[in-house]
Amino acid sequence: MNNELRGEIAHWLSQVGINSQPTDGLPTFVLLLACIVLATVAYLIVRRGVIRALNIVIKHSRASWDDSFMRFRVLEKLALLVPALVMNLLVPIVLTAHSILSVLIDRTLSILIVMLFIRAAFSALDATNEIADVNLVSRRLPIKSFVQLIKLFLFFVGVIVAISILANQSPIYFLSGLGVATGLVMLVFRDTILGFVAGIQLAANRMVSLGDWIQMDKYGANGTIEEISLTTVKVKNFDNTLTMIPAYGLVQDAFKNWRGMSESGGRRICRSVNIDVSSIHFLSESELTRLTKVNLLKDYIAKMRHELSDYNTGLIDNDELINGRHLTNIGTLRIYLLEYLKHHNCIHKNMTLLVRQLQPGPDGLPIQVYAFTNDTRWDVYEGIQSDIFDHLYAILPEFGLRAFQVPTGEDMRQMRLAPDSIRDAQ
Repeated sequence: MNNELRGEIAHWLSQVGINSQPTDGLPTFVLLLACIVLATVAYLIVRRGVIRALNIVIKHSRASWDDSFMRFRVLEKLALLVPALVMNLLVPIVLTAHSILSVLIDRTLSILIVMLFIRAAFSALDATNEIADVNLVSRRLPIKSFVQLIKLFLFFVGVIVAISILANQSPIYFLSGLGVATGLVMLVFRDTILGFVAGIQLAANRMVSLGDWIQMDKYGANGTIEEISLTTVKVKNFDNTLTMIPAYGLVQDAFKNWRGMSESGGRRICRSVNIDVSSIHFLSESELTRLTKVNLLKDYIAKMRHELSDYNTGLIDNDELINGRHLTNIGTLRIYLLEYLKHHNCIHKNMTLLVRQLQPGPDGLPIQVYAFTNDTRWDVYEGIQSDIFDHLYAILPEFGLRAFQVPTGEDMRQMRLAPDSIRDAQ
C-alpha cells in the first residue's frame, strides 16, 4: 500500500512537471511533509480548540484548585504530545522503504514523547504542590518532599526508558543492572536518600509542618518553617535570616517545636520576683484595715480574720504574735496576685494558674507567677507579661515588701556619705 501511495505521488509530481520515480526520495519527502502538516493541524485543533475551551471553563468554575493547573500550563504541555504521537504513528509507515532512517526517527520521536510526558507530569506535580499549600495540607504533610521524590523517580524512569529505546532493549534489562551500581547510587544520592527517609519519619510522626515555630540551637535556627524539601528544611528566623537544616538533622538531633503552644491557644508565663526577706512580716491591724479596701482582697481578709480569730481565741497568751496564726504580707501578696490574674482579661482561665514560693537563696525569696496568656503572638505575649510585672513591682510597697536588688555603685556611695552627714549634723 505504501508503494502504491508513493507511485501515485510520483505520477502527480510528473503531471505538474517534476520527473520522479516511486523509488526516488522525493515522494517520500512529500509524504513526510504531509505528516508534518497533519501533525501541525492536529496540534492547532487541540491547542486552540479543545484546550482554549477547557481554559474558559476553568476560569468560570467555582473551584480554585483547577486554576493552579492552568497557571502551570499543564494542558498546554500535554498538547505538545499530540503532534509527536501523530508523527510517531505515521512516520514508520511512510519510511518503510528506508529502514535505517525509519528506526532513527522512530526512536527519536519515542524519546521526545517520554520527555514531553515527564515535562507535563512535572508541571502537574507543581500544580498539586501549590494546591496543597493553598489548602494548608502542607502544614500536616511535607507535600513538597513527596513531589520532589516523585519527580526524581520519574526522571530516573525517563532516563531508563530512553536508554532502553536507544538500545532497543526492555527496560527490565537495565533495571536488573542497577543492583551492581547500588553502592555508587548510595554515595552520590546519600543526602537525598537520608532526606527521603527523614521526610517519611517527619510526616508519619507529624514532627514538623509548614508554619511551625522551631528552635534548634545546633544550626542556629529559631523561627518558622517556610519550606520542607526532600533534603532540607528552610527556617526563617526572627531576625529575618534564613537557616537551612538537613532534613535528616531534625530526626537525628533534638529540637523544640512550639506548635503545641500555638495550637493550645495559651503561651506560658513563668517568671519570678525576688523579695527581700528582711521586708517580710506579720500584717498589723492598721495594715489589714488598709488592705481591706482593696477589692481583690476584701473577701479574703474578712474570711481569714474570722478563721484566725476563732483559732487564736482558745490559745494561752495569744497577745504574742508567735503564739497564734496571723496573716503575713508575703502570703497576702500571693493571694492578691492570684486573684489579680484570675480577673485579668488576657490570662487563659482553663490552664494552669499558680503564684508560688520557690526555694529561697542569696538573692532573696522568689515569688513565681506561672500562668498562660490567651494570645500566643509574641509581641502581644511580651506586652501582657510586662504589664503584669509592672503592676507587681509597683504594688510591693503597698504590702510593705521590697524587691531584692544587689547593691549598686550608688548604694555604696550613699553608705560612704552617711557617716559624713551624721558628723556634720552633730
